[in-house]
Amino acid sequence: MKIKKNVAVSESGYIFNPSTGESFSVNPSGIEIFNMVKEQKSYEEISAHFLKKYNTDKDTFEKDYNDFIGMLNHYLLLEKDHAEEN
Repeated sequence: MKIKKNVAVSESGYIFNPSTGESFSVNPSGIEIFNMVKEQKSYEEISAHFLKKYNTDKDTFEKDYNDFIGMLNHYLLLEKDHAEEN
């Protein structure tokens, strides 16, 4: 999964999609996940980072991560994976 190249995020959590003109605000954890996805980190890498850094459990992180990725997908911030199209 990849964040679209033209989507930008500020240090304060402001995400802008120039393709649609929409903007969104995310919290500090959202910024971290967004940037790690943009760096093409795997789910396992992102999960390990959050479980080590924050006081959360694996199930809670997995649900929150999937909700966040679903939001990114809903707002067209992710590139389509060509393997998913077949």
